[in-house]
Amino acid sequence: MRIRKGDQVEVLTGKDRTKRGVVMRVLAKEDKVIVEGVNVAKKHQRQTQVRVKGGIIDKDMPIHTSAVALVCPKDGAVRTGSQIKDDGTKVRVCKRCGREL
Repeated sequence: MRIRKGDQVEVLTGKDRTKRGVVMRVLAKEDKVIVEGVNVAKKHQRQTQVRVKGGIIDKDMPIHTSAVALVCPKDGAVRTGSQIKDDGTKVRVCKRCGREL
């Protein structure tokens, strides 16, 4: 999977198309990510001892990784490739400009 926690991504499809946000969590087994402020659902939450206040809360729901793209600071939403540097480390690069992401 090419998307990691903390990456800036843009949504490509669905009701939140063109929205940008930061990846809060990656669900690798399900091939999904949770992006801050994207795919928000209302959840009715019961009051418990842990959660003093009940009511309706907004919850960020997972979105499939194929529906998001990494954001390059120069080009916007781009496809990514990988390169191996001289010291042997593998890095992600922008397919348009070749910049390290």
